[in-house]
Amino acid sequence: MKREILVSVSGGEAWVALKEDGALAETMFERPGPGRLVGDVFLGRVEAVLPGIQASFVDIGQEKAAFLHASDVVREEAQESGDGRSGRRNRETAPIQEAVQRGQSMLVQVTKEPISTKGPRVTAEISLAGRFLVYLPQSGHVGVSRKIGERAERARLRRMAKAVVQDGQGGLIVRTAGEELSERRLADEYRQLQERWDGILRRAASSEPPALVHEEAKLVSGIVRDLFTDKFDAFTIDDRDTHKDIVEYVRAFAPELLDRVHLYNGGTPLFDHAGVNEALRRAVRRKVDLPTGGHVVIEQTEALVSVDVNTGRFTGKKKSPEDTILKTNLEAAREVATQLRVRDAGGIIVIDFIDMESEEHQDAVLRELRDRLTRDRARTRTFGMSALGLVEMTRQRVRPSLLHALTEPCNECGGDGRVAVAATVLRDIERSVRRAGASGESQILAKVHPRVALHALETEPGYVQALGKRAGLRMDMLDDPLLRMGDFRLLSGRAEIDVTEKYCR
Repeated sequence: MKREILVSVSGGEAWVALKEDGALAETMFERPGPGRLVGDVFLGRVEAVLPGIQASFVDIGQEKAAFLHASDVVREEAQESGDGRSGRRNRETAPIQEAVQRGQSMLVQVTKEPISTKGPRVTAEISLAGRFLVYLPQSGHVGVSRKIGERAERARLRRMAKAVVQDGQGGLIVRTAGEELSERRLADEYRQLQERWDGILRRAASSEPPALVHEEAKLVSGIVRDLFTDKFDAFTIDDRDTHKDIVEYVRAFAPELLDRVHLYNGGTPLFDHAGVNEALRRAVRRKVDLPTGGHVVIEQTEALVSVDVNTGRFTGKKKSPEDTILKTNLEAAREVATQLRVRDAGGIIVIDFIDMESEEHQDAVLRELRDRLTRDRARTRTFGMSALGLVEMTRQRVRPSLLHALTEPCNECGGDGRVAVAATVLRDIERSVRRAGASGESQILAKVHPRVALHALETEPGYVQALGKRAGLRMDMLDDPLLRMGDFRLLSGRAEIDVTEKYCR
């Protein structure tokens, strides 16, 4: 598989696109103003402890208090097993009311950005990421990334890591980029991360909560550190200063990759040249077409993401409808896995594939979906097909989805995405005007959107006179292009006093 990283910088805004075999696989961006919080370490103060949900809220100086669950509070580790592995499964979770107290100061690290009405999520178990290691200052755990698959290499790295870790000095996890890491380089980075932790403790000791005591690397720097390995064929940047910074970093930490870093000088914008902008436009649409004529409809709601699969204009062979359905569902499984990554859609996801009678076909679609999801850096979990033919899955949600980051609720529809049709507006006006007549009003002027006025003239030509007669008042209607399609205004008497709120319920 050919993989490449593209970075576009403009007006202080930085975009990163990951492409796989020429297709957009993932996007991230950073804009001026309040930056990303994930990875930042704060000295916070506990505002509230809620035993009922085993959580507390911590003031870290942001608009909304951060959420700290009992499972994310530092706990005593159980005895390590013989292979050197320990973790949450071996730990006891103390009740939140015993672990923290209201007013307590504590160091916390952001693990999830604020999303919608929710504040950031934090953990008290701090981890500091380097190029090759993740340093665990409050743990003695030693681990190796699961993505380093060769058993002998895993054992070698584990032995080196154990030799470097000192009692009481913190544990570590060797990252995927640490494959074939030398002992000297491992020890050097371990020491650097220890020094970074010591600096955090010093800043915390001299600060009053809430205070930021460590800021995670910015987007582009983090991408170079966390992602750029020999598994990527190219790293292309369209900004000269950013290119210079990346070259300096790569020269210091991964000189063997230097020839893969390129500065783009083309006349066409980089993302246009690489087809990224067109893919991004698709990623904020509800409907995504499939190669053979089917399509999927993706709806993101507060509670979950729903995906509906349709054959559309693809009819396949009339004698084998099951094969047509299978082919569409397989295409949809591949596209859904891609769209979830590109859109960074997370949480609960429900996929309504086209009904399949064959269990063999159902298994094939599930295998295709799971196989494509293995490429996703976010954690995913896919369940079997339900009795209703729905596939339920979850995807790790760390930050707002691309749709919510790039768009805002529509002023015309209040964020619903739909507005009342003209006939519905006329019925609302009718009920409101009759209330006005019952309350003693003698004259009402209804202002409506031009399409509503036209609908009344074409389909209910006697609407105004008939409504006035039924309500017992003098009635008139006037079109107003400044009104939204689903809105209307009721004005009373010669003074045209606005009484809409009084009679519209």
